Amino acid sequence: MDPDIVSAPLEPGTLLVAGVELSDGMFDGTVVLLLDVDESGALGVVLNVTTTVDIDSVLLGWAALTCPPHRLHDGGPVSPDGAICLAVPEHPTEEPPGWRPLFGRVGLLHLETPLELALGGYRFLRIFAGYAGWAPGQLAAEVDQRMWHPVPALVGDVFDPDPESLWRRVLSRQGGQLGWLSTWTPSPELN
Repeated sequence: MDPDIVSAPLEPGTLLVAGVELSDGMFDGTVVLLLDVDESGALGVVLNVTTTVDIDSVLLGWAALTCPPHRLHDGGPVSPDGAICLAVPEHPTEEPPGWRPLFGRVGLLHLETPLELALGGYRFLRIFAGYAGWAPGQLAAEVDQRMWHPVPALVGDVFDPDPESLWRRVLSRQGGQLGWLSTWTPSPELN
């Protein structure tokens, strides 16, 4: 590992920014938010891949609560028929029903929470279909191979209105060698 690149700890609230070496066709150019890391493995959601699925076609009434771009996000290849909701409560001191904190004021909102309880209760809300998962030791090994660059997350990353450009912007704000990666292009003649 390059000594000039400092990694954030692998814990909930850390972003995994795909390395330029990661070219598996599934996670190329992705930014993953870690939701859980323990001895049984790790899981997170891809923040910067949206779908064309209308949220109301799968979760009636929830689209109006989401932040722009108001689309269902592709959280990852595991359990694509399941949904994970991340939300920031409207009031900073409240813990609304069905919500549990994850990092900062970002938390998981149970999608079986009655819609009328969720209406007006959240400043930001985003829904993801599926998630990304790693077996015990797998993520640490992938980080060692520079497939992922762990960096601290900002609340704005989770609810970014322009998720398609998130990878470059997160890398750019890191500065140094990671910042340089933000200019990378898969066409070597353009690098």
